[in-house]
Amino acid sequence: MIRLGRKSRNNSYLSSARDRRKARPLYMRLLRWGLVLAVLCICWFLFVLAQIGSVERSQAVMTKDTPPADVGIVLGAAMWGDRPSPGLEERLRHSLEQYEAGKFKIFLLTGGLDREDYKYTEAEGMANYLAERGVPREAMLLENKATSTYENLKFSQEIMKEHGFSSALIMTHTFHGNRALEIANALNYERPKLSLTKSNVLKPVPNTVREVLAYTKWKLVQAGLALGLNL
Repeated sequence: MIRLGRKSRNNSYLSSARDRRKARPLYMRLLRWGLVLAVLCICWFLFVLAQIGSVERSQAVMTKDTPPADVGIVLGAAMWGDRPSPGLEERLRHSLEQYEAGKFKIFLLTGGLDREDYKYTEAEGMANYLAERGVPREAMLLENKATSTYENLKFSQEIMKEHGFSSALIMTHTFHGNRALEIANALNYERPKLSLTKSNVLKPVPNTVREVLAYTKWKLVQAGLALGLNL
């Protein structure tokens, strides 16, 4: 029988201890980085919630003394077949109230096709809804290509320039207002104003999570614009 000497046994023990120490720090490092990432995600979530909640205190929100805008931009939302979804209908009812109160002169309805099998784009669906409630078609401009809030406002700005309009009242839900305003400012809108409505039909939790993700996407787009990327 071959017996290991004391020195060999010590070397074997030290080697095994070193292996355990190497494995343990890797596990601990992964755990620490996971905790750091979780904390950062929670902090970002809370930051976005604060941004959403602060919009009603913004100077861009329309007041009684705000002069009428050239156009009232109604940001699109989902269509349900041929009809606006309940959430989009809330925006339309609010925009109709502002129009009847003389807060803007022309509707600018923006939103593309949700699904290939749908008959109308979001803009067309909104136009049909407003026409049924007495708004003349000549008081509406339609933007039928946008698939995001950034495109809503970018393409609407192009239509405004084509028609010689400079001032805009942007109408959407309260939770969406801060992101819409940030995008309008990034696109160099001329002192954009907001008119916001709260939702009674959208589910708060999934809608909030969706807006946090959408706001995160916008910040990435904004970073790309700052780097000169053509988005």
